[in-house]
Amino acid sequence: MNKNGAIPWMKLQWRGIVKVRLKWVKNRSLDHVIDKDTDLKAASLLKDAIKRSSTAFLTTKSVADWQKLLGLTVPVLRFMRRYPTLFHEFPHPRWPSLPCFRLTDTALFLDSQEDSIHHNHQNDAVQRLCKLLMMTKSRTLPLHSIHSLRWDLGLPDCFHKTLIPQFPQHFQFVKSPNGVVSVRLENWCEEFAVSALQKSNESGSQYRDFKRGQSALVFPMRFPRGYGAQKKVRVWMEEFQKLPYVSPYANSGSIDPNSDLMEKRVVGVLHEILSLTLHKKTKRNYLRSLREELILPHKFTRIFTRYPGIFYLSLKCKTTTVTLREGYQSGKLVDPHPLARHRDKFYHVMQTGLLYRGDGSLKTEGNASLVDSVANDEMRSDSEEEEVETSDEFCEDDVSEASE
Repeated sequence: MNKNGAIPWMKLQWRGIVKVRLKWVKNRSLDHVIDKDTDLKAASLLKDAIKRSSTAFLTTKSVADWQKLLGLTVPVLRFMRRYPTLFHEFPHPRWPSLPCFRLTDTALFLDSQEDSIHHNHQNDAVQRLCKLLMMTKSRTLPLHSIHSLRWDLGLPDCFHKTLIPQFPQHFQFVKSPNGVVSVRLENWCEEFAVSALQKSNESGSQYRDFKRGQSALVFPMRFPRGYGAQKKVRVWMEEFQKLPYVSPYANSGSIDPNSDLMEKRVVGVLHEILSLTLHKKTKRNYLRSLREELILPHKFTRIFTRYPGIFYLSLKCKTTTVTLREGYQSGKLVDPHPLARHRDKFYHVMQTGLLYRGDGSLKTEGNASLVDSVANDEMRSDSEEEEVETSDEFCEDDVSEASE
């Protein structure tokens, strides 16, 4: 804000950028990541549910209707039987015809390692939750909305009982008149109000110019094959990048909701949320539940398809997932968090069980030796170079609001 009280970028809200209608391009490498993480997340959530159970096991009857909740495309019973290194099947003590599942020693060993990571990196989780709340207009979110993002944000299971009560200086539970329990940010943390884009530019001269109000920060872009050579796309993106960068933690009340500047602000908010997630991706439905608090447009999916150099929208596993392109290189996370590395180990143990189950010979190595034997293995499909192919235009109608 200058000495006259005017915001420098207000006069730049209307630039009249001519937007280009782009075709959707399928990214097989990122689709494979989504495929893999869907099974990984489902197995992890089932592991947590068994751990919470008072009997230390789950019956097939109790999980029969969890398929949609877990995001699976196969029945839960079939899924659990697929991974015997994690889930041990046995008959119910009273009803022998009722299959039950408990965690294997290997799964318990992995779970203990996960607990240690949560404990050692607790401040990371607190910061991510604070930053999410700082982006909302009321500094408050319903607990169920945060629960949906728990796995993506790397929060521990039952974080509302274990994590939040430990930090009353940051969080407080509040109940609305209709009975909905929410989490409120108690104190604004100025040190957290720096976006991932700002952090990635802190050491460059461009950031110094940005702080002086002399230039705009540029979003990293990785265009699908063929887009970079299109002059109309290049010109459009150059004009977009020249627009001032509005921090997702800044008050956007003075920005015209129909302006190009507001669109760039929305891109920045979505970029920041995806940067906060461990796997640099989340489901569109989870973001929709935050739409009003984040001041996003009603059909914000158009932002993902309009900026394919920043985001990738996938329809894999019968859901709509959005991924931050810069977070991946050749199908692998560029800068994985320790918890993301542990989840890779967890997935390799899953695949090891699947491998040996095929010939009926599940190896019974010790916990540590089984985990270590697969921890360093790299799946061949993950190391392949990114493959893409063009498809029909990916319009808002193709991923309608009722698609999930």
